[in-house]
Amino acid sequence: MTTRLETRFAALGKEGRAAFVAFITAGDPDQETSFELLSGLAAAGADVIELGMPFTDPMADGPAIQASSLRALKAGITMKRTLDLVRRLRQADNTTPVVLMGYYNPIYHMGVENFLAQAKTAGVDGLIVVDLPPEEDDELCVPALNAGLNFIRLATPTTDDKRLPAVLANTSGFVYYVSINGITGSASPEARDVAQAIARIKGHTSLPVAVGFGIRTPDQAANIARAADGAVVGSAIVSALAAELDAKGKARPGAPGRVLEFVRTLSDATHTARESAAV
Repeated sequence: MTTRLETRFAALGKEGRAAFVAFITAGDPDQETSFELLSGLAAAGADVIELGMPFTDPMADGPAIQASSLRALKAGITMKRTLDLVRRLRQADNTTPVVLMGYYNPIYHMGVENFLAQAKTAGVDGLIVVDLPPEEDDELCVPALNAGLNFIRLATPTTDDKRLPAVLANTSGFVYYVSINGITGSASPEARDVAQAIARIKGHTSLPVAVGFGIRTPDQAANIARAADGAVVGSAIVSALAAELDAKGKARPGAPGRVLEFVRTLSDATHTARESAAV
C-alpha cells in the first residue's frame, strides 16, 4: 500500500519541485497554540509535517528545539496528547503526510505495540527516531514497517559508503540527510557539499533525499532545494514561535499566523528554487 509520504514525493517529483518539510514541536507552547500552528502548515506550503515528540533529553537538538521540548512538557504534553494533535488534524486534512520525530524513550515507555497501533489510527505516516541505529531495527523499525508506517533514517556527512547500505536497508519514505555535523540549528550547510552528498546517497537508493539541519532563511532553503528532493526547516520555525511568546511563555495574540507567514516565505523559496535556477 502506498503511503501519504510516497504519494506526496512522487507527485512533487512529477512537478519537478522539491518538498518543503516543516518541523514544529508538539504542544509548544501549549496544546491549542500548537494545534493552530499545526493545522495551518499545509496552507502555508508545507508538503510534509514533522511533529516533534517532546523529550527531556533531546541530545541531537540545539537550544531552540530543546527549549521548545521543555516548554511543551511544562505545558503538559504527553505522547497521547501528541497523537491527539495528529488525530485532530486528520479531521480536516487527510492528505498531508505527518512524520513523528524524536527519541525512542517516550515510545518505549508507551509500549512499542501500543504506540504503533495508536499512531497508525491517529493518522501518522512515518517515524524518525534519531537514537536507534540500524543494528536495533527489531526494536521499532521493523515493527513500524509491518504496521504500515514509513521509517525514515538519518544519513550524515560521516556516513561513508561502507556504512550507508546498513543505514538504508529498512529506510522508507525518504532519506533524511543531515547536512552538517553537530546539533540542529548550529551551522549552515554548503550547497555544493550537499549536492555531492546527495549524489553519493542516490548511488545507493532510489528514495527521495530531503536535507535538514542549519536551514534558516528562504535563500538557504532555495539553495538546498535545487539539489535535494526536499528542504527541512525546524529550528528557524521553532525560534520564530519562541519570539512570539511573552515573558510568561504564553503566545501573543496572532502568533501562529505570524509564524505561518514566515513558513510561507520558506515554502515559496523551496517550491520556486528550480524555476529560478532555470531562468
